[in-house]
Amino acid sequence: MDIMIPAWIDGQLQPVEKLQTHLRGLRHKAVSVFVMRAGETLLQRRAMSKYHTPGLWANACCTHPQWGESGFDCAQRRLEEELGLTSQVPVYRGTVEYRADVGGGMIEHELVEIFTLQVTQIDIRPNPEEVMDHRWQTLKDLNDDIAAQPEVFTPWLKIYLTQHAKAIFGV
Repeated sequence: MDIMIPAWIDGQLQPVEKLQTHLRGLRHKAVSVFVMRAGETLLQRRAMSKYHTPGLWANACCTHPQWGESGFDCAQRRLEEELGLTSQVPVYRGTVEYRADVGGGMIEHELVEIFTLQVTQIDIRPNPEEVMDHRWQTLKDLNDDIAAQPEVFTPWLKIYLTQHAKAIFGV
């Protein structure tokens, strides 16, 4: 059985299997973490085994809380599971909502708790089942790369940068 995540059905929050949530385009809870270091943000390239948007570049960590899990606990858990980052304390920056087609008949309709993590030096140990590559990039260079090759970035990263950059990055 897949992970049960919080999704709204008929106006009520209920546990729904993650894949079904995306196939049905249900509004659901999510978490995104942006890791920043000296004017750069950490990007991850999603593993090819991911069931949607494989091989695309995204922010440091994107996920769904499990049923009954807080956004903060989820952010900490996934920083460790995806990037090998332990004992990190991300800071809540706000909640945003978006709806995006992620291919394969799936829709991400997410109510996302956004967290940031400021670091100076970290040892990133990506889980190859989650992350196939990572890099640090300035926001200017990232925006330039998205303009030149939008197809290599996840829909939600493009939405975050165009609609929520001030809330996330303070710019």
